[in-house]
Amino acid sequence: MSAARRSLLTTTAAASVLGALWFVPSANATADRHEERQRTEKAPAHAETRLAETGSVNTTPYVVGGLLFLGAGAGFVAYSARRAQFS
Repeated sequence: MSAARRSLLTTTAAASVLGALWFVPSANATADRHEERQRTEKAPAHAETRLAETGSVNTTPYVVGGLLFLGAGAGFVAYSARRAQFS
């Protein structure tokens, strides 16, 4: 398979994945309007500002995980570039 065809295949696969991710719904920490109205009638005013159930905004695990994946991706790119250099 030629290099141009391989690049086109990789680009098409990446575009397909990104296109599929476009339709993944986002997660919001809000309830439906009807449920929200019932909850605010019973709960104190400060309860609306909480994030999910815990109120925690600790993003450390997500940052560490993202950096690990970024490092792994950079390693794969460096390995591929080095391997292509010697081919």
